[in-house]
Amino acid sequence: MPIDDPFKHAVLGSGVFYQDPRAALAWLQAAFGFDPSMLASDSDGRLVHAEMRFGDGYIIVDAEWAAHIASPASVGGKNTQSVYIRLREDLGAHCEKARAAGAEIVEEPIDRFYGERQYRARDPEGHVWTFTQTVRIVPKEEAERLSGLSIEGWHR
Repeated sequence: MPIDDPFKHAVLGSGVFYQDPRAALAWLQAAFGFDPSMLASDSDGRLVHAEMRFGDGYIIVDAEWAAHIASPASVGGKNTQSVYIRLREDLGAHCEKARAAGAEIVEEPIDRFYGERQYRARDPEGHVWTFTQTVRIVPKEEAERLSGLSIEGWHR
């Protein structure tokens, strides 16, 4: 019989790894509005696990705990993923708050053909974060016409 998750995690989350996870926690809260929800430290005070929430989603913020786990700062700034966060309102204000906190805005807010407004920001260790907000509902046929793409599947 399944047991309910006592931490009430969303079905999908992401782990993000840092050279300095404690600094990352403070920065992610100040720049992007994430809320710390759990911190676990060892007897020497080293952070070994942390979770942050944003709306009904969550991320795990962790150190580089194994040779195959690295911050972009440790691998020449390379990213193999971008965490996507859906905002309900005020994407422009969110972007400006992130910029003021030191985020490198790698893509200014822009409207996309599929009805989303997005911006992308790089955090101090090089992770790319994509923030998106629905600004209009676009039918599949219009998205195909505007993009020149053939699209399988669409909004459910």
